[in-house]
Amino acid sequence: MRSCVYWFVFFVLWNCNKALDKIKIGGIFDSSSIYALTAFRHEVHKINRDLPFGSHGFRYQLHNDTSIVDITDSFSVMNALCHHLSRGDLAIVGVSNSSSLPVIQSYSDAFRVPYVSISTTPNRRQNDTFQIYMRPIYTNALVDVMKFYNWEKVTFFYDSDEGLIRLQQLFQAINQYVHLIITIDTRRISTAHDGYLILRELHTDDPDAHHTILLDFQTSKAEQIILKVYNDTAINNARFHFLLGDLGILEMDLSAFVNGGVNITGFQLVDPYHQNSEIFMLRWQNLDKNLWPGAGSYHVNYEAALSSDAISVFHRAFGSILKEEPHFLMSLRRNRYSSNKTPMKCTDDSDVTTRHGKKILKAMKKVNFQGITGHVAFDESGHRKDFTLDLYTVEMFRGTAKVGYWSQKEKRIHIQQPKLFRHQNNSAQNRTRIITTILKEPYVMIKKKPENGLPFVGVENLEGFCIDLARLVQEKVGFDFIIKFVGDDSYGELLPNGTWDGMVGELIRHEADMAIASFTITADRSRVIDFTKPFMTLGISIMIQRPNPTEKPFFSFMDPLSYEIWMCIVFAYIGVSVVLFLVSRFSPKEWHVTETEHDIANDFSISNSLWFSLGALMQQGCDISPRSVSGRIVGSVWWFFTLIIISSYTANLAAFLTVERMLTPINSAEDLAKQTEIQYGTIMSGATKSFFKNSQYQTYKRMWAFMSSAQPTVFVQKHEDGIERVRNSSGKYAYITESTTIEYISNKKPCDTLKVGNNLNSNGFGIATPLGSDLRHQLNFAVLNLTENGVLAKLQTKWFDGGDCAKGNSNLDGGQSALSLDNVAGIFYLLVGGLIIAICSAGIELLYKARVESSHSKVNYRQKPFSKRSTVPRLFLHNRFSCSLCFVIVTQIIIIIILSIIIILLYPYFYLFGLIFFQKKKKKNYV
Repeated sequence: MRSCVYWFVFFVLWNCNKALDKIKIGGIFDSSSIYALTAFRHEVHKINRDLPFGSHGFRYQLHNDTSIVDITDSFSVMNALCHHLSRGDLAIVGVSNSSSLPVIQSYSDAFRVPYVSISTTPNRRQNDTFQIYMRPIYTNALVDVMKFYNWEKVTFFYDSDEGLIRLQQLFQAINQYVHLIITIDTRRISTAHDGYLILRELHTDDPDAHHTILLDFQTSKAEQIILKVYNDTAINNARFHFLLGDLGILEMDLSAFVNGGVNITGFQLVDPYHQNSEIFMLRWQNLDKNLWPGAGSYHVNYEAALSSDAISVFHRAFGSILKEEPHFLMSLRRNRYSSNKTPMKCTDDSDVTTRHGKKILKAMKKVNFQGITGHVAFDESGHRKDFTLDLYTVEMFRGTAKVGYWSQKEKRIHIQQPKLFRHQNNSAQNRTRIITTILKEPYVMIKKKPENGLPFVGVENLEGFCIDLARLVQEKVGFDFIIKFVGDDSYGELLPNGTWDGMVGELIRHEADMAIASFTITADRSRVIDFTKPFMTLGISIMIQRPNPTEKPFFSFMDPLSYEIWMCIVFAYIGVSVVLFLVSRFSPKEWHVTETEHDIANDFSISNSLWFSLGALMQQGCDISPRSVSGRIVGSVWWFFTLIIISSYTANLAAFLTVERMLTPINSAEDLAKQTEIQYGTIMSGATKSFFKNSQYQTYKRMWAFMSSAQPTVFVQKHEDGIERVRNSSGKYAYITESTTIEYISNKKPCDTLKVGNNLNSNGFGIATPLGSDLRHQLNFAVLNLTENGVLAKLQTKWFDGGDCAKGNSNLDGGQSALSLDNVAGIFYLLVGGLIIAICSAGIELLYKARVESSHSKVNYRQKPFSKRSTVPRLFLHNRFSCSLCFVIVTQIIIIIILSIIIILLYPYFYLFGLIFFQKKKKKNYV
């Protein structure tokens, strides 16, 4: 039963395959165009494999048949054309040259079958022909290159009759410019050695002259000539500038020119970085060379790409016809077996029946897509339009780089910053990498003392954030490295002559493989070198000298209220006491009879009124209170007054005692821009200077104008010079640099710098590599991995957190700190002073009362120790203790005064001792 099912499935599939319509397409190639032939066959195979049932649901497959002929032999080309026309090919893809192109045009127009040419393109445009030209006309692009370099004389090398056709096109393109005059000297050569001998002769005749050579033949032959000149030490290579007339400069073996040494300019039709091109190259590289001759290499001949795009043009055009006319396949099938039209005879007596050639040609001219050779579209005459050609150069000391592109739509060259081409060279994978860096604390520092008494070796002498980062990246990627310091102590700045200095220049010149430092990622630098993702984010900020905090007077507890308010409170206190005394005297209810002496008395004497008002002011109360309505009204309003005053004082006291104010001369970039007394600047070459130079923000533009015109210069050569200038300028210089660096330096001894204001921008540090470096993607992945795992955060904490300066000792306005003795010292002085005054007052009262009672009393205290009615203490009036008691009281007063003076004088030392004691205690608790 199972075997029957298998046979049934096989029968169904066989019949389905048999029922597929075969859409015939032909190919005519030369023996030298093996790449184009293989690409033609492989593209048909790929379409049939990816779309086994055709396109848009229709059942068909492409069926190709190819002929290999001598394209220079017109008779062979005619026979090949008759063969493909007689078998009913709907279109023919092939090569051509100046001798065979007229034959191809004649046959395709006569039999109305489209011919898609991938080689020679005539300059004459006709709308009624049946030819499609995949190779674009780019003569204007060559002229624009000459115009860009200001060439006045060009030597034109060619090796075939087609060169004469292109020379004619070149003259026509030059004549389109009114004021462009270029002298062209033509030289026809047969071999590469002949071309080399001519160039050697040109150099020998005039060694100091510069020669511009246009090589109008295949890239392989041009490469042979250039290599012969390059390897000849008797020729100064810098005197020659070669312009390739072909469209595949990257097909040259550019490994010989990795480090430059010769000047070459040329166009590249196939963009190696485009997605379609990369897919095609990867597929081409993995093909079996035995089954697909010419495949298996990474570099693809641009004619192979043109051949592949030609098949795509036909396939897309045929699919669009089926979409518009679903019965088109049936019409083709019907015409295959019976045709009402009379067949036409070809030169080999074969019968040719035309089938829908005009409809297919029209559909092919409407095709518009992004192919391997870029944008594919055609005008009414069948020529390519709206295409672009990448412009590459090989220059001295740089290597191969893309410097721009030529747009056919705009008919001009767009120049860009050079982008180095990635060479496929695996020989350098295991070599030791050179890392360029720059000394800057704490990113890269030199160790002061050797560890364990052993001398330093190589990188062991260095430490810092970037050194640890380099070791972590080394573990992730896997490479050995050595570290060298940049020669000019510069990060990198674009010079007027178009070159770069600093670390950027070393990367461009391939003097280093990567740069790991406090290297800011900028747009200008990214045009000439590559950066990884940022390993640290930061911003530009301002560093100034730390100002001294405001003085802390002993009586700072009085600052919450102004002196005017304090004076008003004193006068109010006295006034309320007097009013209370008066109303108490006038009010009968305040007078009462004493219980002991039965006398009429009033509690609110002037002293008691003052005491009552003082008790209410201090919110302590008193043992006496008003009895009359008027007295209670006075007390009530006084109590309400003191409630408001004390509440306001308490509210302001908390802020005045816990907020330490520091008066900074500037707090933002706007403050810097508005004044001229304090100078400010940046490092001489770096991203910070470029930020101000290129900024369009008005404040930063004004700051740049000040910095660029200041005399003496406000720019510093090294980062350390900027910090020293801030410390030695007495507050008259501000240094603008990265925020992380300012925070680190400000937290180190001597703790005399400060970061003010918010960051002016947001940027990041990244690892830099030359354009096209083989390590770029691996380094980028390593940085992302370290960031996601939190390793970089721990590394940043290790090198940037902590420090020698205690946090909170010098805060800006609005920052809070703990109360210190300086804030409340006046209260203690007031307390000590009050106690001393109280003791002195008590002694004076005692002596005064004793004197008064002694003068009024008629009793001899030598005979009677004391009187019963005396208010003087009996011990004091006693004969044996009177003198000794006076001595003791006076002695105590003197001792208290002396101790108070000693405490005041020794207070700073006690305060310092307390700081040391508590600091040690904190460290002990921490441990």
